[in-house]
Amino acid sequence: MTIRIPNSLARRHFSARQRLAVAPRKALSRADLRDTVHDLGFVQVDSIGTVERAHHHILFSRNQTYRQRDLHHLIEKDRLLFEHWTHDASIIPTEFFAYWRHRFARDRQRLETRWWKERLEAGRAEVDRVLDRIAAEGPLRARDFEAREKPSTGWWDWHPSKAALEFLWRTGDLAICRRDGFQKVYDLAERVIPASDYARRVDHHEFVDWACRSALRRLGFATRGEIAAFWDLLTPAEVEAWLAENRADLLPLEIEPIDSGRPRPSFALASAFDPQAEPPEPPARLRVLSPFDPLLRDRKRAERLFGFDYRIEIFVPEENRRYGYYVFPVMRGDAMIGRLDAKAERETDRLFVRAFWPEKNVRLSGTLLRGLEAELDRMRRFAGVATVAFDDNWMRDYAAS
Repeated sequence: MTIRIPNSLARRHFSARQRLAVAPRKALSRADLRDTVHDLGFVQVDSIGTVERAHHHILFSRNQTYRQRDLHHLIEKDRLLFEHWTHDASIIPTEFFAYWRHRFARDRQRLETRWWKERLEAGRAEVDRVLDRIAAEGPLRARDFEAREKPSTGWWDWHPSKAALEFLWRTGDLAICRRDGFQKVYDLAERVIPASDYARRVDHHEFVDWACRSALRRLGFATRGEIAAFWDLLTPAEVEAWLAENRADLLPLEIEPIDSGRPRPSFALASAFDPQAEPPEPPARLRVLSPFDPLLRDRKRAERLFGFDYRIEIFVPEENRRYGYYVFPVMRGDAMIGRLDAKAERETDRLFVRAFWPEKNVRLSGTLLRGLEAELDRMRRFAGVATVAFDDNWMRDYAAS
């Protein structure tokens, strides 16, 4: 029997799986931080630091006591987290490394194309040269190879060693042992990944089973496509075969969208989803989320559940932007209530708020504005600046499509 889940409960179930249903003020230990990344599955890495880089912002939005040095320690010292690829560069629990070996094999097959061969110039010889040098000398950055080569002007013009480093990282021979600033520092994967994790192997059947079950645990419920897209590890055919094989373990659901549209057929693990249980109520305080927050990574899912049509406009010409270059989603409880255009201006030691757009039907009450002011002050402290300043016309009207 298919079970229908009301939208209000679906939002709360999903928010809880995304660690957004707990008070964000409890002191966060290093072990708690590791558990947070594990429960999310991954945290996307991005270089843009409008307020702070995405991986730090995502973790801060779960707990305001988050400290960046703890994340660095977990990656660089404890080796409990490693950096690789999901749908984009991400920080991932090292215990998942055995499953990523299947990704390495697929990436190797995909990357050994004309595009890569053209950039490697000497082909396998260049890859071997880079690998041998790191094996002999230890951790190296791309710039350590550049002295002998012409400067690169972008990904389309990578020098051969840069392409080789990226190839060796994507295919699992190298791992990122740390970052200098934001530059990757590469070493042999066997010297970065703890021995027990590096030695472990899983077969294809176990890999697919883990990828599907772990995605459902983190999403709560999902369509076929959402299961495949979560880790970006599986093909639709692999997911379809897994669903057919494991029907006894699954609950068929219909998830109501926030509007009056048709409910979306979905699945949940019967052992991990109780449709009769009341999911926790998220705290009513405001949270400014990263544009790369995992709650919103699947834009279509976010629009169905939250009615939030969101797009990052970094690559949109300024004159065509609807909101701004790097606009932050604003959440209150389990609802998306607005968008914020703000930047940490280090030279003036302030968080400058250019604009806030409420979502449709959001009333700008005194309580909401005080909550926004409190969250902006938390963001100020997170960014390490002294004050919050506002543009003259920062409070905007809802911007209809």
